[in-house]
Amino acid sequence: MVKRILALDVGERRIGVAVSDLLGITAQGVETIFTEGLERDLKRVGELARRYETDQLLLGLPMRMSGEEGLQAGRVRAFAGRLSEMGLQVRFQDERLTSVSAERVLIDAGVSRKGRKQVIDKMAAVCILQAFLDAGGWREMGQSNRETGEREVYRLMDGYMEEDNIVELIDDEGHKLRFQHLMTLEWNGNSYVILAPAEEMEDIGEDEAVVLRIDQDDEGNDVYASIEDEGEMESVFNRYLEIAEADEDDEEAEYAEAEDDEDDDK
Repeated sequence: MVKRILALDVGERRIGVAVSDLLGITAQGVETIFTEGLERDLKRVGELARRYETDQLLLGLPMRMSGEEGLQAGRVRAFAGRLSEMGLQVRFQDERLTSVSAERVLIDAGVSRKGRKQVIDKMAAVCILQAFLDAGGWREMGQSNRETGEREVYRLMDGYMEEDNIVELIDDEGHKLRFQHLMTLEWNGNSYVILAPAEEMEDIGEDEAVVLRIDQDDEGNDVYASIEDEGEMESVFNRYLEIAEADEDDEEAEYAEAEDDEDDDK
């Protein structure tokens, strides 16, 4: 699994927080920390790092347009130093124009001026993290987001019968796992399944998707294997999102058409 990255937009009064999804593809807003002293702020960041099971932190570094660091950049570096003392890994991302980008996103989304003020720091953290992910993420900084180890292989449990869209798999160590089946798709000559946890799992969040490739073992039986190639993973997941969004649009269109028919009948 890919380790998540926690991103911080550190300001004098507020700290915007964002986190990457477990595939390392998209950034999601988490919260805005309203500063109440250094120790309290550090404690809250530590709590969030534990919640998302990560030690990888990305801090936006405020730079002048000339490329030089100012007073606020020094404050961010000092904050980063304290985070490092807590055993957290820290990287920096140039955040020039990030607040402008965040403001534009919120304006385009129709968020009011008052509403923008409440979420601008969190959105800035999202923009910082998304730019970092798009540039290659933690791996580009000389670190690997993917934990080391051989690929995981799962098999359908003996006597399995799908019920309520639930898939039961068993790994090579005999651990039984229950997933909700979201989609099976063909892509680039391979078959994949998209699953979501149907129960609490140690390494997978309840709101996260799992992508497995359908392979065959030496005896020709189907097995479900984790994907080690990040490019393949991203390609498959993007295809899944395209199909899911298209299906959602179709459902909304059908619902709107049904409502129109009801209005005509009245």
